Amino acid sequence: MSDYPHPLIAREGWPFIALAFAVALLVTFLAGFLWAIFFWIIAIFVLQFFRDPPREVPTVPNAILSPADGRIVAVENVQDPYLEREAIKVSVFMNVFNVHSNRSPIDGEIRDKWYFPGKFINADLPKASLENERNALWIKADNGADVTCVQVAGLIAKRILCNVMPGDHLARGQRFGFIRFGSRVDVYLPLETKINVAIGDKVFATSTVLAELKEAPTNADLNL
Repeated sequence: MSDYPHPLIAREGWPFIALAFAVALLVTFLAGFLWAIFFWIIAIFVLQFFRDPPREVPTVPNAILSPADGRIVAVENVQDPYLEREAIKVSVFMNVFNVHSNRSPIDGEIRDKWYFPGKFINADLPKASLENERNALWIKADNGADVTCVQVAGLIAKRILCNVMPGDHLARGQRFGFIRFGSRVDVYLPLETKINVAIGDKVFATSTVLAELKEAPTNADLNL
């Protein structure tokens, strides 16, 4: 897998963009521009939804990066339902104007992957984490920590796309999936993680450091 195999407009959106602009052009040709204004607005909206800009990866040691653009809607101690452990959950809610490309929060190996069909309730609600359609990844960080990253469908999201499988290795900021039209991403972190964000904060995929993993003990520390 290459680190960033997509152009500035995500290829997941190409068919939708082509269709939206084709309809706008057809209505313009048949009825004139005034009748086609609504369809041009829709086409421009679809184009902006699938934008997929490159981002610079921060150099903060042991950083956990935001996997998505959006707003923090949860920072809480919970039971990680995938790894069955106590964890800190940080949730990023994406509205339809955010970039919906999902990127790895850490350097690590995909150890497992789970997909659950479900409902399509408002992704801003806490129960969406466990009731909506979702795709979860267990990522074993290079320093040994366990991170669970979960793509959650939203009210009008109808497709979660995940392009990685168990055994793949991801670099921080590497693109691994996309969610079409409104959603959220939950990240479950070890309890000792230092959290750098709060509810209401606006975050950006790759650019924002959500948290910092605790330094793994060295051999010298273990021998003390």
